[in-house]
Amino acid sequence: MPQRAPAIQTLDYAGVCIQARAVGGDYYDFLDLGSGSVALVLGDVSGKGMPAALLMAGLQATMRTHFRTGLDDLATMMRRVNRLLYESTAPQHFVTFILAEYDDASHRLQYVNCGHNPPILLKVDGTVQRLSATACVLGAFQQWECTVEEVALEVGDTLTLFTDGVTEAANNEGEEFGEERLILALREQRGSTSTETLESITRIALEFGGRDQADDLTLIIAHVVEPRQS
Repeated sequence: MPQRAPAIQTLDYAGVCIQARAVGGDYYDFLDLGSGSVALVLGDVSGKGMPAALLMAGLQATMRTHFRTGLDDLATMMRRVNRLLYESTAPQHFVTFILAEYDDASHRLQYVNCGHNPPILLKVDGTVQRLSATACVLGAFQQWECTVEEVALEVGDTLTLFTDGVTEAANNEGEEFGEERLILALREQRGSTSTETLESITRIALEFGGRDQADDLTLIIAHVVEPRQS
């Protein structure tokens, strides 16, 4: 997992991964694109244990290599990543994946959602927008295409990327934590930092699910803020 978050003037963001086992298949990363841009990356590999962890590690290395060497555009890069995963992994393994590229100057967010839980965008006016899938999962199909979508963010908006270990955490009665509880927790954290929001939501979700954490729990919280004073 990333050891630091690249400095972005108008984005207060942080991530956390709490694994259900010694090794897990969830993955998040922050990639410095230069020129005031950052990529928020989050993925969930099918399966559990060492095979999922190895596939996750390979995906992380692949993403970092592509960004270091430059990219033509997000769609082209993701087609290359899918082809590599398809050719190098067993048929039963695949990855749900989000890549969201934020530009500091324009507050524009370009994203690709490969069959993952739609990120939640809680707008400053209290409305909720979901960033729905723009492609199917990675690594399952040789013929694969994706669409790159774009959304404008405003100061006061909160973007939340999460894996199903958050929303599918279940209590003793089998009731799942769900998106509505997640949205309620986000509303209650208005005005908090990204780190404070992460700590609050992970605590609530883990307490709801009890001692038996069935799946990895991974979150990225990003608050759009006024530019920091230098």
